[in-house]
Amino acid sequence: MSGATAELPLFPLRLVLFPGARLRLKVFEARYLDLVSRCLREGSGFGVVCLREGGEVRSTETVRFEDAGTLARLDEVDAAQPGILHVRCTGTRRFELAGTARQRDDGLWVAPVRELPDDPVVAPAPAMHATVRALANAIGALAQQGTKPFAEPHHFDDAGWVANRWCELLPVPLRAKHKLMLLDDPLVRLQLVDEFLRQRGVVSG
Repeated sequence: MSGATAELPLFPLRLVLFPGARLRLKVFEARYLDLVSRCLREGSGFGVVCLREGGEVRSTETVRFEDAGTLARLDEVDAAQPGILHVRCTGTRRFELAGTARQRDDGLWVAPVRELPDDPVVAPAPAMHATVRALANAIGALAQQGTKPFAEPHHFDDAGWVANRWCELLPVPLRAKHKLMLLDDPLVRLQLVDEFLRQRGVVSG
């Protein structure tokens, strides 16, 4: 897309996908099975937008979602069961809706979107180093439990990467996560995360 307007298929979910984040999906609805097949054929991705109202599975209820999201790149697709795909994705670039979303006859949402700039790569400020160390410690503790939530390599020298990984872990409302994801200054995003962690005693010093 490179900043230009293009139509993108959308996958509304009750989560906020951050750039660099892993996403695993169990796909069984026809509209999304077709979407994954198309993405595999074309080497393309789809947009993940956070649901504000309605469910992830197609129904008669009203569906509303945020007007921005993150492009998901397909990394792996497993068709171990008939009619069910297990999909592993990675969040890449952020985007905003550049027009009205519409739902096709098959139930798939599509919308014209415009890519947003990537975070500039900037080092965390010295005052944030305790928050960086706390993330490294959290990753180490999860690894000891057999969990590796973040793709390697880890970029502890990148404020945006550190902020995004914390945002994935923190128990904050989806609306707040969405606003954090859209901040165009990664240092501000990390500062807000740092303040949250200090208020709850996770980080000190």
